[in-house]
Amino acid sequence: MKNDLAAKIAANPKYQALVRTRSRFGWALTAVMMVVYYGYIAIIAFDKELFAVRLGEGVTTVGIPVGLGVIFFTILITGFYVRRANSEFDRLTREIVQESAK
Repeated sequence: MKNDLAAKIAANPKYQALVRTRSRFGWALTAVMMVVYYGYIAIIAFDKELFAVRLGEGVTTVGIPVGLGVIFFTILITGFYVRRANSEFDRLTREIVQESAK
């Protein structure tokens, strides 16, 4: 019984489209995050002076808000993925399961 359901789901064109769309979206967000993160690390590695510039009279440097920006960007794209997953991907998953259970 379980094997039949799994075979029906795997053969469903909506399932194949869902897997393709979700994978493409996940890899695109991964690529964007890697560019942001490794860009930050590359600047630290090759131009230390850029992030060492002090902001005002205190001890805070440019690297601190940029590093926090990288963290907030990570949270932002995670929220973007979760929002799309909870709406579009979950709806498609329910449709696929309902169609395959018939």
